[in-house]
Amino acid sequence: MLVLNIYLLSAWSFLLDQADNFFLPCPFKALTRVDCPGCGFQRSFVALLRGDLHESFHLYPATIPLLLTFIVAVPVNYFSKKDHAILIKTMYLITGAIVLVSYLFKMC
Repeated sequence: MLVLNIYLLSAWSFLLDQADNFFLPCPFKALTRVDCPGCGFQRSFVALLRGDLHESFHLYPATIPLLLTFIVAVPVNYFSKKDHAILIKTMYLITGAIVLVSYLFKMC
């Protein structure tokens, strides 16, 4: 069991090391030469997968709120019988505000 865990961890780290080769280029930045509000998400997500929370936040502060919103909103929206519209809208607003504020700080 320990050998299997070590093997899986080494395979995982190899994939994370190679992730930079497969990033999708930003079409908005390619056309305008200006970062879009989502620029940095891919690198931030890979840093988060590596366990580097500080680097992930530095690259794109909205990564964790975006992931939490997705993790909560999708199941609540599709699998819950109760109406949680206020919860979902609040999460969207908070996440959108974080994206907007981080983008404004990046552009200044």
